Amino acid sequence: MIREFSEINLLDRNSFHVEQRAARLIEFDRWEELHTLFTTQRPERWMVLSGGNNILFTQDYDGLILTPVAQGIELLRKEGDEVLVRVEAGVEWDDLVAWAVAHELWGIENLSLIPGKVGAAPVQNIGAYGCEAKDMIERVLGYDTELCTYTALTRAECAFGYRDSIFKRALKGRWIITAVEIRLSLRANPQLGYGDVAREVEARGGATLKNIREAISDIRRSKLPDTNLLGNAGSFFKNPVVERSVAEQLLATYPDMPHYPAADPDCIKLAAGWLIDRAGLKGTRCGAVGVHDRQALVLVNHGGATGSEVIAFAHHVIRTVKERFGIEIEPEVNII
Repeated sequence: MIREFSEINLLDRNSFHVEQRAARLIEFDRWEELHTLFTTQRPERWMVLSGGNNILFTQDYDGLILTPVAQGIELLRKEGDEVLVRVEAGVEWDDLVAWAVAHELWGIENLSLIPGKVGAAPVQNIGAYGCEAKDMIERVLGYDTELCTYTALTRAECAFGYRDSIFKRALKGRWIITAVEIRLSLRANPQLGYGDVAREVEARGGATLKNIREAISDIRRSKLPDTNLLGNAGSFFKNPVVERSVAEQLLATYPDMPHYPAADPDCIKLAAGWLIDRAGLKGTRCGAVGVHDRQALVLVNHGGATGSEVIAFAHHVIRTVKERFGIEIEPEVNII
């Protein structure tokens, strides 16, 4: 174990900056440390807290929090135009993207500036600008606390979906991710079909890895608040996926409504941010909690808000969107 804490304040370990405490927290960097813990002094209640960028604490946590801190990035092998890279769970996701761009490796540049750790990426199947983590993940390595074994899951076994995976379902509270293997390419394959990406990349001189990363980073900075200045967890709500007939009815009334193909060809993905904005909620607030004034998907803590106040405001947003459009949006953030 690297470090162990008792009765620790989690204020600086969650990006919403809500003040809750944990009875115990351990930072680890090797799976063998987990094996020792779960075979000799198995905790009754535990959870993994990585970067704290997609979580909202509404109460103190009376169990053990485990935080991965290993930082390695290792190029495992080259196979033609592709390379396989092993990344430890404690690496900052954006540091990995910067590493890939510096090594002229394609695949994750569209996921630039997403906050959080690599170990959290498969859980949420993070995505942005037309790309998702599942597109590059080859295997996820981790510790199974029920079998007390170190093992690996293939991409197919991870059961990835939209902001979803087996780690949020069957393996929730059982598996601890320690590393991720991703497949990247030496061959250029720019994905510029989402939003303003193509225009911003062209303005920088064309589709190079560096230009794509800079364009997407600047777009994100222009829309999303810095968690160091304004507490938030990024996109608080998922984009709803609805039946095609429902989307067509809405488009007849709102022809400018953004919409995108869904995995199911009979469904359409809508933009939750647009729905929240059109419902008149963008920039509104109640006490210390509000909707960000530049990106309606983001709920923010203006200072001193509790997790319960954030949840109450989120329910207000959900009700208002449902009343206006008949669509029920769901939180993307993990609520404890």
